[in-house]
Amino acid sequence: MFNWLDRLPLQMIALPALLLGLAPFVPEPHLWEKLKMLADGSLSKPIDIFDLFLHGTPVVLLAIKLWRDARAK
Repeated sequence: MFNWLDRLPLQMIALPALLLGLAPFVPEPHLWEKLKMLADGSLSKPIDIFDLFLHGTPVVLLAIKLWRDARAK
Protein backbone atom coordinates (compact mmCIF):
# COMPACT_ATOMS: atom_id res chain seq x y z
CA MET A 1 0.00 0.00 0.00
CA PHE A 2 2.81 2.44 0.83
CA ASN A 3 5.36 1.11 -1.69
CA TRP A 4 5.47 4.52 -3.38
CA LEU A 5 6.42 6.06 -0.04
CA ASP A 6 9.32 3.64 0.36
CA ARG A 7 10.77 4.77 -2.98
CA LEU A 8 10.73 8.49 -2.08
CA PRO A 9 13.87 9.97 -0.52
CA LEU A 10 13.42 11.08 3.06
CA GLN A 11 14.25 14.70 2.16
CA MET A 12 11.31 14.82 -0.27
CA ILE A 13 8.97 14.20 2.65
CA ALA A 14 10.83 15.91 5.50
CA LEU A 15 11.04 19.33 3.85
CA PRO A 16 7.30 19.70 3.13
CA ALA A 17 6.51 18.26 6.57
CA LEU A 18 8.65 20.88 8.27
CA LEU A 19 7.53 23.77 6.09
CA LEU A 20 3.79 23.00 6.14
CA GLY A 21 3.84 21.73 9.72
CA LEU A 22 5.36 24.95 11.00
CA ALA A 23 3.82 27.49 8.58
CA PRO A 24 2.99 30.25 9.33
CA PHE A 25 5.77 30.69 11.82
CA VAL A 26 4.21 33.75 13.50
CA PRO A 27 2.10 34.01 15.63
CA GLU A 28 1.48 30.25 15.85
CA PRO A 29 1.83 27.34 13.40
CA HIS A 30 -1.49 26.33 11.82
CA LEU A 31 -0.97 22.68 12.68
CA TRP A 32 -0.52 23.44 16.39
CA GLU A 33 -3.50 25.79 16.34
CA LYS A 34 -5.74 23.20 14.65
CA LEU A 35 -4.62 20.43 17.01
CA LYS A 36 -5.51 22.67 19.98
CA MET A 37 -8.90 23.35 18.38
CA LEU A 38 -9.41 19.60 17.88
CA ALA A 39 -8.60 18.97 21.55
CA ASP A 40 -10.98 21.77 22.63
CA GLY A 41 -13.77 20.47 20.42
CA SER A 42 -13.96 23.74 18.47
CA LEU A 43 -12.73 22.35 15.14
CA SER A 44 -16.01 22.59 13.26
CA LYS A 45 -15.59 24.94 10.29
CA PRO A 46 -14.78 23.24 6.98
CA ILE A 47 -11.81 25.58 6.40
CA ASP A 48 -10.32 24.59 9.76
CA ILE A 49 -10.74 20.88 9.00
CA PHE A 50 -9.12 21.44 5.59
CA ASP A 51 -6.24 23.34 7.25
CA LEU A 52 -5.67 20.45 9.66
CA PHE A 53 -5.63 18.00 6.76
CA LEU A 54 -3.38 20.22 4.61
CA HIS A 55 -0.81 20.97 7.29
CA GLY A 56 -0.97 17.55 8.95
CA THR A 57 -0.74 15.20 5.96
CA PRO A 58 3.00 15.70 5.29
CA VAL A 59 3.75 15.18 8.99
CA VAL A 60 1.74 11.95 9.03
CA LEU A 61 3.48 10.75 5.85
CA LEU A 62 6.86 11.52 7.40
CA ALA A 63 5.95 9.52 10.50
CA ILE A 64 4.84 6.56 8.36
CA LYS A 65 8.02 6.76 6.26
CA LEU A 66 10.26 6.84 9.36
CA TRP A 67 8.37 3.95 10.94
CA ARG A 68 8.59 1.83 7.76
CA ASP A 69 12.28 2.62 7.34
CA ALA A 70 13.05 1.68 10.96
CA ARG A 71 11.01 -1.50 10.65
CA ALA A 72 12.79 -2.52 7.43
CA LYS A 73 16.24 -2.38 9.06
